[in-house]
Amino acid sequence: MIHIQNLKKSFGTTEVLNIPELRIKAGEIVGVVGNNGAGKTTLFSLILDLLAPTSGSVVLKDQNVALQEDWKKYTAAYLDEGFLIEFLRPDEYFRFIGSLHGLSAQETDAFTEQFTDISRGEVLGSKKLLRELSKGNQKKAGLIGTLIGNPELVIWDEPFANLDPSTQIRIKELVRKHADGRTFLISSHDLNHVYDVCERIIVIEAGRIVKDVKKADTTAEALYEHFTEHTD
Repeated sequence: MIHIQNLKKSFGTTEVLNIPELRIKAGEIVGVVGNNGAGKTTLFSLILDLLAPTSGSVVLKDQNVALQEDWKKYTAAYLDEGFLIEFLRPDEYFRFIGSLHGLSAQETDAFTEQFTDISRGEVLGSKKLLRELSKGNQKKAGLIGTLIGNPELVIWDEPFANLDPSTQIRIKELVRKHADGRTFLISSHDLNHVYDVCERIIVIEAGRIVKDVKKADTTAEALYEHFTEHTD
């Protein structure tokens, strides 16, 4: 599904990412963890061709993201509120995304009804523009939008931040519900969230992968010890 080779990104003389190789299989739920500035968002931005690499490549299903466009048809992402169309109401935003996938407004509305619990009456059916919503509700709208159209690859950057505990639990349930055959890349500062929902966990420090482990009974303790040892 994803093959990264010799991927480097520098800003001026400062190297912020250096990944010799990374492979992620279709259907994997992968968590990416690291402290602030570790390179998580940079990695996601390179995968999505939002940043040009200094060198190396990102290939999705045999397509180099910097040279081809078809990968965009099966990839959905929410990194921050910049991914929203701020002058639309949530339902208008969802219908717009649905239209890109050939769904009618009615089909999109029927699909998004399943997210009523997450919306809690503040997103679905809201008369507010997306820019008028709280940060948490903007995030809910963004996450819901990524699941419209049945994408094969979903990328979420810090999906649990700015959300109340009840919604965090529902987001994890969403991943489990929609995980069948779908690839998820999820970053978080919270090890507990990543451990709860991901089957493989990648740790990034200073732009480099320092751990890449499958979840097991000892994984949580090993990750805790790792970050305890590396506390500034």
